[in-house]
Amino acid sequence: MEASAIWTIVTLCTGMLIVIGGILALRLHAFLALTFAALVVAIMTPPSATQNYEISKSATKVTYTENIEYDRADLDGSLTPATNVLVGISDKKKFPTDREYMLLRRKGDSYEVFIPRIRPVNGLGSNTGEDPPDTNLVMVAVDEPADHRPQVGDFVIEPHLYASAVKESKQTVASRVASGFGSTAGKIGILIAMASIIGKCLLDSGAADRIVRTALAKFGEKFAPLSFVFSGFLLGVPVFFDTVFYLMIPLGKAMQLRTGRNYLLFVLTIVAGATMAHSLVPPTPGPLVVAEELGVDIGMMIIAGCCVGFFTAGFGYLYASMFANKIWTLPLRETSDFSLKDLEALSNRKESELPPLWLSILPIVLPVVLIAGYSVIKALEVEMSPTVATIAATLGDKNIALILSAMIAMLTLIRSRGLSRKELADAVGASLASGGIIILITSAGGAFGKTLQATGVATLIQDLSVTSPAMIITMAWLITAAIRTAQGSATVAMMTAVGILGGLAQSGSLPFHPVYLALAIGCGSKPIAWMNDSGFWVITRMSGMTEGEGLKYITPMTTLMGVVGLIVTIVGAILFPMV
Repeated sequence: MEASAIWTIVTLCTGMLIVIGGILALRLHAFLALTFAALVVAIMTPPSATQNYEISKSATKVTYTENIEYDRADLDGSLTPATNVLVGISDKKKFPTDREYMLLRRKGDSYEVFIPRIRPVNGLGSNTGEDPPDTNLVMVAVDEPADHRPQVGDFVIEPHLYASAVKESKQTVASRVASGFGSTAGKIGILIAMASIIGKCLLDSGAADRIVRTALAKFGEKFAPLSFVFSGFLLGVPVFFDTVFYLMIPLGKAMQLRTGRNYLLFVLTIVAGATMAHSLVPPTPGPLVVAEELGVDIGMMIIAGCCVGFFTAGFGYLYASMFANKIWTLPLRETSDFSLKDLEALSNRKESELPPLWLSILPIVLPVVLIAGYSVIKALEVEMSPTVATIAATLGDKNIALILSAMIAMLTLIRSRGLSRKELADAVGASLASGGIIILITSAGGAFGKTLQATGVATLIQDLSVTSPAMIITMAWLITAAIRTAQGSATVAMMTAVGILGGLAQSGSLPFHPVYLALAIGCGSKPIAWMNDSGFWVITRMSGMTEGEGLKYITPMTTLMGVVGLIVTIVGAILFPMV
């Protein structure tokens, strides 16, 4: 193995050790651990590696070359026979013909400018006939020996992008980290802030309670576990897992008081629904960051995450109802947050105090419909007038959709509670304070991921992109699962894994759509839940489980759900690669 590859592995391991050791051993806040790790990785990364990474993001590899004989026009109008090289690029990449490009060649660990000026041409090769506005071919006039001509494996890039890569490599360590932090915050900051407002308003207004109770009424007490899975998954889209469990576990306890049995089943089905939405469906931070870093459309991530979540949450329901609940029993115990008296009061809460169902569910459904709907319109290439297209693009923008949803959620809170402007401002301020912490952690994770990618770690696994989809997806799953098991946080595990694996999607050589890589990372964040996971403690403390019971009941189920998600993702990538 080359020395540069060894140093890349050392740098990668050092960064991961700082994150895991900082959170576990030193009890550092995740924001501090991720930021410190990003700084150390940036210090350890040579400027040449950063430059190569930036070039690799923008350059396109030459897939074939062909010699072509034609007469070249000289300045005096005479024709001179010449041998030229037609450089072929993948059909997925088009080059506007009104621009100039550069040809680069990889020499060891760096790129060198081989031919400084080349220009795409039409009417030759695969473009014979009418000239299109752009082409996947470039013509290089080279009257030189064959060994001085372009070769398969060279790279084509625009000069300004090459200059930008060189400039990026000369930035200071702090500037590189800040750049990664800022770019991530710019992508997800508004989304997470709005999701925090939506979650807070759903809880305080009673809208979330209305959703859960309606599901129970619809399915009946016999199918209460199924309603818990559905409600948990639905609420887990805009609300963080810990909050969803805090909301729903009192209802699970109240249901046990009514039926006198199946308390373990109620707890497990709440977890089964909420935990998968937490890792698969934006705008929850983990899948949101992964989708952004891999270049996956948010609407597509929502649709694909719901599809895989259907199978994984469904498996969790079957595991809980047909296996765990039949061989184990969890007694209902009093906890510090709810006494049995509190539970009885909760179960007798008046329906009239809650907002109507349509208003309760609107803040959740609206952004999903707008974002996913616009993605479908784009995929089907629906013809629209310019005005309608502009309106659809505006409403389908993820930030606009979440802002509209947050406004509706605030109006719901005002309507149900009759809050004054100051009380509403206090409620929104509290939600933004909570969301601000998530934004900081997520942005620090983005900075860490960017510095990891700049090390060139993607080149170490680049060859896997030409192997089977099952191998690539399984590798992504295992990397995420290893990080999750070591440090506990599913969100941090996903952000770290996408930093390592992001280069695969950026290379454009995956044999399937990058959404499958995002789904594999999301499913890989499920194993293994144990004592270093804050969610593990929320579940055990709120439900009255002991630590041993949590390891027996929760850990196997969430791990197996992750495995089921891996299998479904592999099957999807093989049958419907979407490339």
